[in-house]
Amino acid sequence: METWLDLHHALRRLGSRDTAVFLTDDAVGEREEENLRHLVTNLAGEVPRDRLVPFLTCKHSLGYCLRYADRAASRGLEALVVLGGDPEAGPPRCVPHAYQLRQRIRSRVPGLVLGGWANPHREPVEQVDYLLDGEFAGEFYLTQVVSHHTAGRVEAFMEEARRRGLELPGVFGVFYYRSATPSTLEKLSGFFPVPARELTREFERGATPETVCARSIRALRDAGARHVYISNLGHRLAPERLDGILEAVAGG
Repeated sequence: METWLDLHHALRRLGSRDTAVFLTDDAVGEREEENLRHLVTNLAGEVPRDRLVPFLTCKHSLGYCLRYADRAASRGLEALVVLGGDPEAGPPRCVPHAYQLRQRIRSRVPGLVLGGWANPHREPVEQVDYLLDGEFAGEFYLTQVVSHHTAGRVEAFMEEARRRGLELPGVFGVFYYRSATPSTLEKLSGFFPVPARELTREFERGATPETVCARSIRALRDAGARHVYISNLGHRLAPERLDGILEAVAGG
């Protein structure tokens, strides 16, 4: 209950800004929680619905996924991020690839704006191919977490996107590292590339979590990225942490 109260408080404060809130769940290879029910039950009338963008993975039955999209649209949500989900853990996907679920949702609920996924750490040509494919069935994409230590991967991705005329808007992921605790960085590395050595040096030299995050955001801007999402802000202190990051970005 305390976690939901903290999340409720943070969403109310974040939703009052010119900021979108992407809402996932805390499941890792386990049964995913019902995030939509919380949104519509506990935030009715308090947070603008166009600021809330829940995630839906293929790790449910097809019927559940389609009903989820129906309910999201009927309750005033305007966008939905549809991802595959880890194929190596937890229940199987209802379809092999996320674009197949987005296609089913688009034909059933055409008013929803759908988002997909790209990974700048992988081959840029391959990733841009996916986004340009007519079967992608999305109006925007999010990316895997990147940082100023991997800015070269973003630059290569952006250069390929420009060369090929990709106009699909992207939202690039940045992780809010609260420390350089070795066990934490090792655990995170199982989900995305973590520049552990470089982060450790930054924190040892006195950098704050807000400063480290701001450096990544500035690097993304320099590479040409216009939109960024920040992961791992937490529930209780998300608004304060966001303020600190934005101040650090503005301060250079």
